[in-house]
Amino acid sequence: RKTKRRTIRALWITRLNAATRERGLRYSQFIAGLVKANIELDRKTLSEMAIHDPAGFDAVFAIVKNALG
Repeated sequence: RKTKRRTIRALWITRLNAATRERGLRYSQFIAGLVKANIELDRKTLSEMAIHDPAGFDAVFAIVKNALG
């Protein structure tokens, strides 16, 4: 069970890393921007948004990018 959770979380992080790199940031910068912008979406939700709702993910990404300066 723990291994499955670990694997799924790694998948979410890999997806987010790919989506954020396409838009010009690294995963770690994106997560730091989420914290700075006070956005409390989890990695699962963000990963699903990146795949199924690119426009929504772009909106979140824009907020994060502005928060980073």
